Amino acid sequence: MKTTVLIPIVLLLSFAPSVRPAERLENYTNKTVLVFTPHPDDDTFAVGGTLALLAHNKNRVFVVIYTNDNKGSYDPDMTSERLARIRKAEEEASCGVLGIPKENLVWLGHDDGELEYVPPKMLCGQVTKIIRQYRPDAILSVDPGEWYARWHKTDHRMAAYNTLDAVRAAEFHLYYPEHLLVDKLQAYIVPNLYFFYTTTNEANYYVNIDPTFQLKLEAVAKQVSQFEPAMTKYRPDWDPKDLARLKEEYHKEHEKKDGHYVESFRYATEFNQK
Repeated sequence: MKTTVLIPIVLLLSFAPSVRPAERLENYTNKTVLVFTPHPDDDTFAVGGTLALLAHNKNRVFVVIYTNDNKGSYDPDMTSERLARIRKAEEEASCGVLGIPKENLVWLGHDDGELEYVPPKMLCGQVTKIIRQYRPDAILSVDPGEWYARWHKTDHRMAAYNTLDAVRAAEFHLYYPEHLLVDKLQAYIVPNLYFFYTTTNEANYYVNIDPTFQLKLEAVAKQVSQFEPAMTKYRPDWDPKDLARLKEEYHKEHEKKDGHYVESFRYATEFNQK
């Protein structure tokens, strides 16, 4: 039912391919960037190279993690509580490699795979408040596009829709008026939206991550529990052969454009208010 309500809002976004940012994201300096990720790994896997560039250029990068990722293990001896601790430590390690301190990680703490069961008004309010608090120059989030949404898994789908709903709510003071009355947070219009996990035919913006590709690989490697054999039987470290195989696959399979390693986005700026 919630999906039916939220889809029309998403489709009102202005996504004209001809729209281009006034300043390239990777050239930002001393700006604030908010990243919304469904799980404590999607940020690294999807946009780790871009985040490393932003951090290197002295931007304030904050990563908001919707879930604690406490379900995704095949290990019969694993518990949800233990897995949440493991995934939190891995996320902090990955972000540390990319140049983002753990103090810049914001954990919403919802259970893995259950984001769609969180009360929608509360979830949207949480993110709206964060946007009004940090007042970012850009937001990076999962693409809510109608084509990719057809096979988004639940947390990705809900994080995408909820972030969009919160972006819209943040700019109108009558949404969540308690933010102003209690927390003194003014309404805020997000000027730039960069959506990752976009489809090839909808991507309209590419970041060359050649300078930070090795950092991204190192950050990905910190996510030990997300790969086999640790998914089936947890171990906190890599067998050197498995790690070498992972890095070789990333070198071969990572997205490239014009001979360069890239991360692709769909860029947008505003809602169509009609």
